[in-house]
Amino acid sequence: MAARTHVFDDRMPSDVEIESANRLRMILADEIMPDEPTRFRLVAERGRQADVVLAPGVAKALLDLLQHVGSGRAVTLVPKRHMLTTQQAADLLNVSRPHLIKLLDQGKMKYETVGRHRRISAEAALDYRTERDADRAAALAELAAIDADLV
Repeated sequence: MAARTHVFDDRMPSDVEIESANRLRMILADEIMPDEPTRFRLVAERGRQADVVLAPGVAKALLDLLQHVGSGRAVTLVPKRHMLTTQQAADLLNVSRPHLIKLLDQGKMKYETVGRHRRISAEAALDYRTERDADRAAALAELAAIDADLV
């Protein structure tokens, strides 16, 4: 199978991929213990064997990935140091490209200029998203408190 060259892959998983993701997720979920390395012995059809140790963080990430694929959702893995175009960053943040440009102009996110184009690190976009989500949660909690006072 050829390696994927695009960071964003909008392809939805096939029925076979969904089924295999769910099957593997069930097998892993039965074996993985939180906060402990998980050891496996993999045996391929041609007889090759390999001992594998999954660190807790890797095991959780793998389970999360398999859950998304098993639910039929497209999944994109983006390395934190990868530089994104403004459209890719906007897609990652689920905002329009013009809104993202406004955020960059306001200094809400760091970016680099490559020629005439702006590039945003995935890490900067994800940091902004975390901050934005925390601000939204705080505002929602404040609204809930005001609502509770009115009742």
